[in-house]
Amino acid sequence: MGTPTPNRLIHEKSPYLQQHAHNPVDWYPWGEEAFAQARAENKPIFLSIGYATCHWCHVMERESFEDEDVAALMRSTVVAIKVDREERPDLDMLYMAFCQAMTGQGGWPLNVILTPEGQPFFAATYLPKESGFGHTGLKELLGHLYMAWSTNHQAVIGSASQLLEAVRVQLETPAGTADLDAASLETADTALTASFDAARGGFGGAPKFPSPHNLLFLLREWRRTGRTPLRDMVTSTLTAMRAGGIWDHVGFGFHRYATDDRWFLPHFEKMLYDQALLAMAYTEGYLATGRPELRQTTLDIFEYVRRDLTSPDGLFYSAEDADSEGVEGKFYVWTAAEIRELLPPEEAGLFLAAYGLTEEGNWVSEATGQVTGANIPFLPVPLDRFAADRGLAPEAVAATLARCRGILLAAREKRVRPLCDDKVLTDWNGLMVAALAKAARAFGDAALAERASCAAAKLLAALGRPSGRLLHRLRQDEAAIPGLLDDYAFLAWGLIELYQTTFDPKLLSAATELAQTLLEHFAMPQGGFSLSADDAEALIVRQRVFFDAAIPSGNSVAFFVLTTIFRLTGRQEFRDAATALSRAAAAQVAEHTASVSFLLCGLSQLLAPAAEVTVTGRTDAPDSKALLAALAGRYLPEVTVTVDPGDGPAVARVCRAGACQTPVSTPDALLALLHA
Repeated sequence: MGTPTPNRLIHEKSPYLQQHAHNPVDWYPWGEEAFAQARAENKPIFLSIGYATCHWCHVMERESFEDEDVAALMRSTVVAIKVDREERPDLDMLYMAFCQAMTGQGGWPLNVILTPEGQPFFAATYLPKESGFGHTGLKELLGHLYMAWSTNHQAVIGSASQLLEAVRVQLETPAGTADLDAASLETADTALTASFDAARGGFGGAPKFPSPHNLLFLLREWRRTGRTPLRDMVTSTLTAMRAGGIWDHVGFGFHRYATDDRWFLPHFEKMLYDQALLAMAYTEGYLATGRPELRQTTLDIFEYVRRDLTSPDGLFYSAEDADSEGVEGKFYVWTAAEIRELLPPEEAGLFLAAYGLTEEGNWVSEATGQVTGANIPFLPVPLDRFAADRGLAPEAVAATLARCRGILLAAREKRVRPLCDDKVLTDWNGLMVAALAKAARAFGDAALAERASCAAAKLLAALGRPSGRLLHRLRQDEAAIPGLLDDYAFLAWGLIELYQTTFDPKLLSAATELAQTLLEHFAMPQGGFSLSADDAEALIVRQRVFFDAAIPSGNSVAFFVLTTIFRLTGRQEFRDAATALSRAAAAQVAEHTASVSFLLCGLSQLLAPAAEVTVTGRTDAPDSKALLAALAGRYLPEVTVTVDPGDGPAVARVCRAGACQTPVSTPDALLALLHA
């Protein structure tokens, strides 16, 4: 059988949509053409949302969307639309809210049945092709849904309208009148402490997600309150993740999450946003503890991103798939025989023991409960203890294992690689700019600062517009899709971090312009910001989201951006907008405190109490550099720093709550003021 005739997705730029361009399913991209066809044929719409590195999306494609019988059934019963959730997070979040309201859960692939007006009346995640074991299959489901649409049309529309109204009420929570305060922080501290896994690090049980914004919040709470157990929860989690199989011990970088509760068995995809947020957590963990292994993990993350997720012009790709050759994790696992073939005997034995590899394999199949013969490298015990148990010098063991990893990495590069989703997203790139800038400042690393500066300049050039507006996606030299809240907020965050690293005033100006656009085009009357702009495509609900998910919500980051820009510039409109946002979020913060941890990061910094430092002097002069280095090398999240160029000897002025202290000229005097 030849290759099927391409469907309409062949003209799309998204790697995910391109994956489905040769399906026999008559896919449409999201747009008026599909909805007009549904209205003309009086058919419901089958909306399928996923992303290029989604394992279960691949499974459903192989089982159903590549099947001629399923495709024929879909052509006769529905109009089919395929959406890349990373290109259109507004659509994904909207219809995910409906899925969660209908089923109590969500995930990808997300499959939603809509009226031709876009109102959903059924939602599910992965669907097998055939029914069985208590699960309705796609073929049977399509028949039932089309029968309901054909014979009970008005009831279906009525049900969809009721659901729409229920979700609209949920998404349009009215503003509160009370400001957030320290009580919200204490509630979140208590909730995270209660869910903390003291034995293995992290929060809750399996599956276990890194949730770096929780770690960033707890570090700020340690700084605010002085409660050491809050910091200890962070460091034990960071240590456990680096030791586990969720960390790629050969090629570096973090996999998406662990399917177990001990960080051993990963879901193997790698996401840019995880690398960025975890790099921030490890950087701040290092500043808070001085532990060199945390600093090294940050640098190793950046090495992975440089090697595998960086475009030739210095921007950052979105993700790498979990699957290769149709098998999840195949690229990353090893047999003991492979290790022995690649390494000298003594070094092979050392590597196998250090990383928990066994002859029979340490990876047990979830489906069969049997060992697979494959091994996932992890650290059963810390390397210094491993060396001590064998009477070896830790430095010698580390050097040997590093040499072994280099040999294995070179061999692994010859395998069939997982797909790299090479689209560039403004929001995720903004996170990586923030991570690089934060680490450059903390480590005094000019090379990291240069990488961040290069990416920021390219983002503004390629995805910014003279009007001050942003576009969301860049691929194959095509910038497209109007920017969303996250694009403006996350890129502004990156520019703010970079400004406080290089003190280039153009960066602060650009961040301020992005924040101004938020106020002009995204602000909601009841406070906070809509996911999409006021002049964007009108969806059935205009969304305002406060809850963090795998990444912080756009409103959480906007709160940090607005308060920080106010403190850096003194512009009152940004403080007013931040106050309105916090009041709008107050009800949801009170009800689900631990789900808004990044918004509470901003609040914790303000209540620390916040301090604004202005260094006056030449940025390239040794006395200015000494003052700035004293600030950068310590964990001071509540401190913002600006530079006021001057020709005289450098001085630093510390201000708190509108009151400024007498300028000081030495690092010790500056730190004494901040710790007073």
